[in-house]
Amino acid sequence: MLKHYKLRNYNFKLLIMVIALAVIGIIAVGSAEEALQSKQIAGFAAGVCLMIFLSLFDYSVILNFYWMIYILNVILLALVIFMGDEGGGAQRWLDIGFRFQPSEIAKIFIMLFFAKFILKHKEKLNTFKYISLCVILFAIPAILIAAQPDLSTTIVICLIFATIMFAGGLSYKVVAGVLAVAIPSAVILITLILQPNQKIFSGERAYQGNRIVAFFNKEEYANTLGYQQEYSIMAIGSGQLMGKGYKTNQISSVKNANFISEQQTDFIFAVIGEEFGFIGTSIVVILILLISIECFSVARKAKDVAGTIIASGVGALIGFQSFINIGVVTYLLPNTGLPLPFLSYGLTSLISSFIGIGFVLNVGLQCKEK
Repeated sequence: MLKHYKLRNYNFKLLIMVIALAVIGIIAVGSAEEALQSKQIAGFAAGVCLMIFLSLFDYSVILNFYWMIYILNVILLALVIFMGDEGGGAQRWLDIGFRFQPSEIAKIFIMLFFAKFILKHKEKLNTFKYISLCVILFAIPAILIAAQPDLSTTIVICLIFATIMFAGGLSYKVVAGVLAVAIPSAVILITLILQPNQKIFSGERAYQGNRIVAFFNKEEYANTLGYQQEYSIMAIGSGQLMGKGYKTNQISSVKNANFISEQQTDFIFAVIGEEFGFIGTSIVVILILLISIECFSVARKAKDVAGTIIASGVGALIGFQSFINIGVVTYLLPNTGLPLPFLSYGLTSLISSFIGIGFVLNVGLQCKEK
């Protein structure tokens, strides 16, 4: 429930950094696609209101409904498979009077469910039975997301799940064992994908394999599968130190020539790089890094394991997803199609990110006294 907290314990530093990053997103979206700026502002207003409300609402009360949260999550993801809206070669949206993307909300739901589940069973977490149970409970929503298909979000939630388990108290020995299997497996998988006529990604998933192949053969696919990323790094490089200016009308602008599709979403960082240069992109990266670090700092001081899991999960979400998005835009990673938290256009992603920060702020208000 709503509780009385000490104002001095409110994390205004985190609040200001998040709002600053989201305002930069509004500015960038307005340049990339002016018609969408008003919707981004509406999403910002709704997100800030939810964030402040949740920051004052005791997260422990919400966690009492953890099984309801889990079941709702699975139902929403299942509905996407059976009656979701299709777009861009994937079926990821639900329209129930308003259109939203359940996989974005799933990131928060997964954190909330496991925060309570691990809190209740923390003494047994390192047993084979409970590790297996956690993996099974996680696998159900993960498989539903992968079936949309949405490989990039599946990868992100896997990274979040790994963070959740570690923050919940998973033994270093188990972590080392998983890494010993996962790293060689990933290398083998990529090697198989790069083979001619591979069958791992085929049919409606063929584009996912093609993106990986294009990444490892950049010169061959520069004008086809890799053209978006080629133009993206061209846009960022052309911004140089100070950028070309907000809503630049230069003929040489990559953004104005529409060489990058979905520049208001997945490639918003390229717009920032072209118009605000190295200084602008550095500010964005520093803000993201500081927000993520602040979340982990709150997790370290949380009153219980549930708070630690929520704050570290949100920190991991913002950190990992930002790293992958910026890695794609700068051509350091294969194209994935992930939004940049607080910056990309997409109301579900924006509001979900604000909700996550709202929970972190509440965890911070209930931190252990020094």
